Amino acid sequence: MQSIKTSAIVLRRTNYGESDRILQLLTADGHKISAMARGVRREKSKLAGAVELFSVTDVTIHQGKSDLGILTSARLKTFYGDILADYDRLQFGYEVLKKIGRLSEHTHEPLLYDVTLVALKTLNQPLIDLRIIRVWFYLQIADISGHGLNLSRDHNNKPLVETEKYHFDIAEMSFIVDPSGNFTADHLKLLKVLKLKTPDTVAKISGINDILDDCQSLAHAVAE
Repeated sequence: MQSIKTSAIVLRRTNYGESDRILQLLTADGHKISAMARGVRREKSKLAGAVELFSVTDVTIHQGKSDLGILTSARLKTFYGDILADYDRLQFGYEVLKKIGRLSEHTHEPLLYDVTLVALKTLNQPLIDLRIIRVWFYLQIADISGHGLNLSRDHNNKPLVETEKYHFDIAEMSFIVDPSGNFTADHLKLLKVLKLKTPDTVAKISGINDILDDCQSLAHAVAE
């Protein structure tokens, strides 16, 4: 057997038997691994507090011939517990873990871990508009999935310009010039910033409230 020692984010927990749990963990290098946490549901378990959802934990896992490892130690680094205090943030937190879990089935890179960590950190800060976090997250996973938003050229491969309005064609995954379109230069600027900067930085920008809903709808569609 070999031992794996890594920081990990708990993606999913499934009860097993009377006192065990099977954990899905996202490691710091972007791999998803499964591990059995034996006895973790017992009242005096030393592992229990370190393997909650929305937590970052240093784990040691013994890996044998089976794909299912055995969790032998877990030391909690951070628990983003304030997410639990707001229903909408909690539900989006679940969505983050679910989408990252799916992505990690076929994509293995540290960026998965980094994106999940930033999402949890900012969800844990109630003063950051949830829409900013949503747009940021959707744009990141779209990029990771290989169908990121093109914010430099339109449907005809012409540069996007500040003086035009656009609508977005989801089938073509591109902006199309449209005098009655919803997307203006302000939308494009905000989307560009959100692809490059974290939500806590974007939250400091003034004057974006009126365009966040449009950006959120677009980013969600692109990420699906």
